[in-house]
Amino acid sequence: MVSTGDAAPTFTATVGTSDHEPFDLDEEIGDGPVVLAFFPGAFTPPCTNEMIAFQERADAFESAGATLFGVSADSPFSQGAFREEHGIEFDLVSDMAGDAIRAYGLEIDIAELGLHGIANRAVFVIDDDGEVVYDWVADDPTNEPDYEAVLDAVESA
Repeated sequence: MVSTGDAAPTFTATVGTSDHEPFDLDEEIGDGPVVLAFFPGAFTPPCTNEMIAFQERADAFESAGATLFGVSADSPFSQGAFREEHGIEFDLVSDMAGDAIRAYGLEIDIAELGLHGIANRAVFVIDDDGEVVYDWVADDPTNEPDYEAVLDAVESA
């Protein structure tokens, strides 16, 4: 599992819209802190709460120079609908292939919901050098991160 002090694994995926725009983490590093908020699935109550909580703090993250991304195994279409329904303005990244999820050591199954190979809830802050300067991984995927701690990490990055 990726932790503070590690070089952040880079990956390519798709931005969560119906336009299927490419996403490349390499292109985001070096222009202020990057926040990767991995979540299990769009439209589930804990994930909805988390993404709305990040949206409510989006101005603070932007003021600190950070770029925020939500990452899940959902399709770009699902993520686009999720963003639209909940007023989420930051980009979501569709990792349907699970490359990023596996690279960060976050792959879990929630068998009772029929979800396999999805991301555990986790947050990583990456500095301009590509180093992870903050990591949080949920003990239980229904738990949410400490949003103020994430913002503090961004401000210190």
